[in-house]
Amino acid sequence: MEGMLSGFQSDLSSISSEIQTLQQQSVSMNVRLKNRQAVRSHLSQLVDELVVPAAMISTVLDSPVTDQEFLEQLHELNNKINFTKELSFRETLACNDIQDIVDRLKIKAVSKIREFILQKIYSFRKPMTNYQIPQNTLLKYRFFYQFLLANERTVAKEIRDEYVDTMSKIYYSYFKSYSGRLLKVQYEEVADKDDLMGVEDTAKKGFFSKPSLKSRNTIFTLGQRGALLSPAELEGPILIPHTAQRGDSRYPYESLFRSQHYALLDNGCREFLFISDFFMVTGNSGLDLFNSIMGKTLSMLLKSMSSYVADCFDSIAVFLCIHILLRYRAITTKRGLPALDRYWEAVLELLWPRFELILEMNIHSIRNTDPQKLGLLDTRPHYITRRYAEFSSAIVSINQTFPNERTHTLLAQLQVEVENFVLKMAAEFPSRRDQLIFLINNYDMMLSVLMERAADDSKEVEGFQQLLLARTQEFIEELLSPPFGGMISFVKEAEVLMERGQLERLKNDEARINQLVRGFSSSWKHSVEAMSQEVMRSFTNFKNGTSIIQGALTQLIQYYHGFHKVLNQPAFRSLGARSELINLHHLMVEVKKHKPNF
Repeated sequence: MEGMLSGFQSDLSSISSEIQTLQQQSVSMNVRLKNRQAVRSHLSQLVDELVVPAAMISTVLDSPVTDQEFLEQLHELNNKINFTKELSFRETLACNDIQDIVDRLKIKAVSKIREFILQKIYSFRKPMTNYQIPQNTLLKYRFFYQFLLANERTVAKEIRDEYVDTMSKIYYSYFKSYSGRLLKVQYEEVADKDDLMGVEDTAKKGFFSKPSLKSRNTIFTLGQRGALLSPAELEGPILIPHTAQRGDSRYPYESLFRSQHYALLDNGCREFLFISDFFMVTGNSGLDLFNSIMGKTLSMLLKSMSSYVADCFDSIAVFLCIHILLRYRAITTKRGLPALDRYWEAVLELLWPRFELILEMNIHSIRNTDPQKLGLLDTRPHYITRRYAEFSSAIVSINQTFPNERTHTLLAQLQVEVENFVLKMAAEFPSRRDQLIFLINNYDMMLSVLMERAADDSKEVEGFQQLLLARTQEFIEELLSPPFGGMISFVKEAEVLMERGQLERLKNDEARINQLVRGFSSSWKHSVEAMSQEVMRSFTNFKNGTSIIQGALTQLIQYYHGFHKVLNQPAFRSLGARSELINLHHLMVEVKKHKPNF
């Protein structure tokens, strides 16, 4: 038994040593397995990247470039090209086995892509082509250009140069022919250097001058022309010249300008977005590429603009063009497209000086006007002041959105000259009453025209309101003077003496006071009637005439009230004529009957 147990014990001890051996073997096998797995993952990735599948070869060689599969395999090929470049830097020998195949596939892909893109660019050149459709197609395959840029720079440059050359010619010829055809539907009657604000209506033109405007006044009137600045018109469809010619339609220059520049804005923005997307350019390089495509066209447009502006005397047209551009510039800024900024600035640099020059010419023409040469004298509003009122209200109303200080300054100068002109013209009338009627009629007309369009708080409106008020007040005194002058001067004289406490001095004027009281009582109704008729005859604006009559009657009642007050003083209480004074309330009721009703 003992021998058997000791044998059993020795067996057990050998088993424990075997278990230890097995454990060591297991650990070492585990380490080897992990090492092999790590190597395998690296190797399998390397092999996958190195192997060029048959599907890729057949797709790149045989499939059309427009297939989705071709695009997918091109992405794969691009990855393999980048991977082989990376391996060749590490001098991996396996790279040499596939380098040749990858290079040949790359050459094949490049030639197919080059042919496809050039074909699309050449399709732009066909007459009557809407080039935006092939452009949109190219955007779907923008990865093609990316592939060329990464792998074959010379082909990428060739394609870019070809695109720039083609599009530059397309835009140039389109805008050249469009601008030329637009000018055929412009109004034949245009303003020239003789059509200035201070030129008399009867002035003759030179023998060789262009067809004259039927009426000079249309140059200074805005009318419906301002509607062009409303958002609906500003971004409305462009004019189609041949349709307009067929319908015998004619347009002012600013309509043609808007149409031309809206087409430029539309095409320019779309082109800038396309090149930024397809050619992957940003910042200054994007602007340089845009200028190489559109530069020729923009220079041509600037040249035609400068030749028009040099010969233009229609300041409202120039000012509308300025405001069209300011709004278009705001649109491009809002869209975040800086491509046309330099062009907008260049055109504005052409238009602003011209506008200022025409305005200065008008200012000089009014300053140099000789009232003697303006024909018959008439107290009604003068045509020169009507021109000014129409013109000033037009400029002020357009200028409200984008105020410009220089414009305000020039308008203020023009206003001063017109005020001086009105005073010069008024001085031609022999009587002060006619002078005042002329001044009031002109101020009133200018004010009503300005208030139609300009804001009520504009400088021009305020200036003429003050002038009108002062002259109206003077006219009312002038109007009351013939029938009621004796009473008015007596009241003024008595009021001064009352303040000094020397009213006793007038006690001896009993005869004069009796005469004034009886004279007023007997003739005031007839005098008020005659006054009303004269005012309504003298003033062209019915509303203005009415307010003058009301002002005069109010003033008369105030004077008569003062007359009552003087005669109620102790010094005059014993006068018999006091009983013949008309009751003030009765007078007011009677006067109201003479107030014209609307």
